[in-house]
Amino acid sequence: MIVEPRFAPVRQVFQDQFAEGLELGARFSLVIDDVTVLDLWGGQADRAGAAPFDDRTLAPVFSTTKALAAILVARLVAEGRLSYRQTVASIWPEFAQAGKGEITVEQALSHQGGLSGFRFAIDPALWFDWKGLCAELAAMAPLWPPGTASGYHPITFGYIAGEIFRRIDGRTMGTALREDLAVPLDLDLWIGLPDGEFPRVAQMERPKAVPSFGEVNIATRAAFLTRWASPGGRSGDEWRRAEIPSANGHATALALARLMGRLATTGEGVLDPAVRDEMARERICGQDLVLPYVMSWGAGVMRNADSGAFGPGRLAFGHSGWGGSVAVCDPERRLGLAYVMNRQGTDLRGDPRARRLIDAVYGCL
Repeated sequence: MIVEPRFAPVRQVFQDQFAEGLELGARFSLVIDDVTVLDLWGGQADRAGAAPFDDRTLAPVFSTTKALAAILVARLVAEGRLSYRQTVASIWPEFAQAGKGEITVEQALSHQGGLSGFRFAIDPALWFDWKGLCAELAAMAPLWPPGTASGYHPITFGYIAGEIFRRIDGRTMGTALREDLAVPLDLDLWIGLPDGEFPRVAQMERPKAVPSFGEVNIATRAAFLTRWASPGGRSGDEWRRAEIPSANGHATALALARLMGRLATTGEGVLDPAVRDEMARERICGQDLVLPYVMSWGAGVMRNADSGAFGPGRLAFGHSGWGGSVAVCDPERRLGLAYVMNRQGTDLRGDPRARRLIDAVYGCL
């Protein structure tokens, strides 16, 4: 473990959350000026309490994976191979069906495309068929007029972003993540997990209650509340192997914090700061049609703005994941941080455990 003396209060919060019975296993990491100043882990990696949650434990991070997808798309922008303002259909012609021809890449990445989920039934196993699922999305009519509001796309985001990426780059996002970022920067990050890594994965303890979605509408129901809203009909091993860049990333907190920390400084090997800022620039802000929050969206990332979910920094951005995981970049304070765990909470954004740790960090600065 690493604990610079000034961050001792953060360590105390981390320990208190275990003492209060809020955690099964967890890790919290902080990088400032590209230096790891805090790296805490503890608890159990399995529900039986037979395996420790240690520095090699991989945690499923669910929608925190979207931050990785957003960075991969931004790298295409940095290379001049993609513009956020061009239409998705200019890259993926089939996407123009059913009135979607004018949806831009930045609208799609900021959850404005009206494709939060499928209103009508599909086979839940179709989520494991990349081409088949993308064909369904291309044919689908938007659930609201694109560009008029955001409505969180919990799973479909990964296929839209991933197909844009694949059509330009030729590789899947999982392959590009490993080849371009994870291996060169020695980061324990995965979208699509090889079988040999399975023993390191923490067992998740699902929440004992369901999240509160507020007023449920068609967009919310399609996103979360149908039997086909998420992948099904396959084994857990097949879920780990699949490449779903919106939902099934696996990572350590340290790897996420180091990536976000590099973004917060020079961006070397990841993204130039100017492109980082363009990725994080606000595309839309207002009451989300799916999440029960006012959301400020960049091109694939949650902006902190006035929410406080990522601390006091208004320019901080990142993404949270189902159950509580989070990865944050704060360019003003040149820091990256991440929290992962295997006892899932019910908050859709701003898990109280993560917020306590984040608030403690800023209290030490």
